[in-house]
Amino acid sequence: MRIVVVGISVALLAAACSAPAEEAPTGQIVLSDGYELGGYNPVNGYAETGVSPIYDGLYRPSSDTDTALPELVPALAGAEPEPAGPNRWRVPLRSGVLFSDGSTFDSADVVATYDAVRDPAVASEISTSIAPIVTLAADGPDAVTVELNTAADPRPYLLLGILPTERIEDKPAADWAVNTEPVGTGPYRLESLRPDQAVMVAHENYWGEPVQVTRVVYTYTPDDNARAQAMASGAADGMNLPPRLIDSIKRDGISTVGVESADWRGIALPAGNPFTADLAARLAMNVGVDRAALVRDVLVGYGRVASTPVAAVYGAAYNPDAEFAFDLGRAETLLDDAGWRLGPDGVREKSGARAGFELLYNAQDTLRRDLAVAYAAAMKPLGIEVRPRGTSWDEIDTRFADAGVVLGGGSTPYSIDLQVYDTLHTRVPDSSPYSNPGNFTAPGLDELLEKAAKAPSGAAKDELYRQIQTTYSTAPSQVFLVFLDHAYVYRDSGWHQTAPILEPHSHGVGWGPWWNLAGWKR
Repeated sequence: MRIVVVGISVALLAAACSAPAEEAPTGQIVLSDGYELGGYNPVNGYAETGVSPIYDGLYRPSSDTDTALPELVPALAGAEPEPAGPNRWRVPLRSGVLFSDGSTFDSADVVATYDAVRDPAVASEISTSIAPIVTLAADGPDAVTVELNTAADPRPYLLLGILPTERIEDKPAADWAVNTEPVGTGPYRLESLRPDQAVMVAHENYWGEPVQVTRVVYTYTPDDNARAQAMASGAADGMNLPPRLIDSIKRDGISTVGVESADWRGIALPAGNPFTADLAARLAMNVGVDRAALVRDVLVGYGRVASTPVAAVYGAAYNPDAEFAFDLGRAETLLDDAGWRLGPDGVREKSGARAGFELLYNAQDTLRRDLAVAYAAAMKPLGIEVRPRGTSWDEIDTRFADAGVVLGGGSTPYSIDLQVYDTLHTRVPDSSPYSNPGNFTAPGLDELLEKAAKAPSGAAKDELYRQIQTTYSTAPSQVFLVFLDHAYVYRDSGWHQTAPILEPHSHGVGWGPWWNLAGWKR
């Protein structure tokens, strides 16, 4: 974690810490978010990693650092999973827990939530995330039993926010009432919602310690520059921003923090383009980009290089020897040897096909734009014509077959199996359209991924993941570029915040300094 305190004097800090209670700010904070409000349905991915103001999972992440994987500790579970047979565990449940609608939590709610994620009629976007669960059944009202098809730790699959049975619907999750009328066991409940603002207040019957931040106002501000202006003007107390905008809001009393994540950015390559379908071209595009320069110039230092979806935070499972070293000469040789020759306009050609592709990115995302432009510039000296263009996700979703796309990933980093499998494996039924869009796979890689996913934690599993990275590097499916340090700005108001933790792909104001608002103290 990197923290920069901007213009906060010692006197100001002392005043904030010593002010009498009647002078302290109220328990309200205002956060400006770039993500649309609503969609509060855990069956469709909200609170997928056990972090949410509204919902609890059976387990949740806990850590005092963002430089290591967090521990997964009991939340709605009453204790750690108890072994109950091969790949089978019994999970006791916390008693006396009430949902925000006053109903009582028990095992039926857990079973109903997980059954809904697996139900094809519900069309959950996260069904593959719990695919290793073979069965999840009630063991009386106060416990559940879980059987996996793997010897791995079950807790990463037991982070989903739990809904009351009565809120489960027999239709696509995108159309459920809880998207805008959520009911959970978490420390906050939704008081009001409109397109530009959501207000959450303390859940009066919360099972944990009463919260001190009693009211949180979320404003929807998709434009990065507009959010920065809101911070500078005092209209917001905190937000996430692209690193390049950090300097624009330097004011007294404003702090910035960069939080490490397993959130990667990269270039998905299309199978329908003759150039990107050529393995030699994909190798050349990987060794021909200076990732360290992207971290320095585009991320302004807020990040680390990425060659695969496995970050160094995974310890012994990370293989530094599988990183692509920047080597323009090798990239040129790969292209020459594959028959891609420079044409009169400086763009390589082969059998009438040009070495180039359109590179699409979400037009509202300035960081993806900057990465797209920088990547295009890096490819130009190699004779590769990359044409960046901002557009909507609606168009992007229809263009994976013939266009490159600036993608992000790492939505479930607390399990290396979940972090890697869908991203690198040959596409499987119900895969997200963003999982290995080109469907390129190195020989033998699928078998290694399947073996690793079923292996228990330990040295043998780590070795399998090192082999996975080596195998991928021989025949890459895309161009991973960087892991982000998510950049946040916040106004100091005298709160003692909880330390940030390693973050997933999601990085709005539900993360950063605010991931555990229930733990904030005066």
